[in-house]
Amino acid sequence: MKYLSEEVAYLRGLAEGLEIESETKEGKIICKIIDVLENLADTLDDMQDDYDELVEYVESVDEDLSDVEEIVYEDDEDDYDDYDDEDEEDDEMSYIEMECPNCGDVVDIDEELLFDDSVDVVCPNCQAIILSSDEDEEDCYGCGCSCEDDDEK
Repeated sequence: MKYLSEEVAYLRGLAEGLEIESETKEGKIICKIIDVLENLADTLDDMQDDYDELVEYVESVDEDLSDVEEIVYEDDEDDYDDYDDEDEEDDEMSYIEMECPNCGDVVDIDEELLFDDSVDVVCPNCQAIILSSDEDEEDCYGCGCSCEDDDEK
């Protein structure tokens, strides 16, 4: 912005060198324009100084914040590593698509749940049971007889 101040000073020198008098109509307007330009140049210089100071302050705050983040999140870095390992395990799981008998939605079911007798698979859309752990008990030993007590086996 020093360049702008130098240019305004040059204009003022030209006006004085041309002996423009401030008492004439043209002289008054030219002198007033030069005064306004000088005030603008001074204001811009002040704004540039404030801006530079503000940039230094923000950089200082950013450095301080980085230090605080390192202290606060230092222990959590291990947790993030564990989280990444869980994502890899999820990618290795295999899923089976089953259609809900109630609403017809296709649901992805973890293959391991098919062999877990203690888990009921529920449709996330209508909450109907897609795969019940009770079905294995009703259909004894795969014979299809639907025995209800051990005497009929």
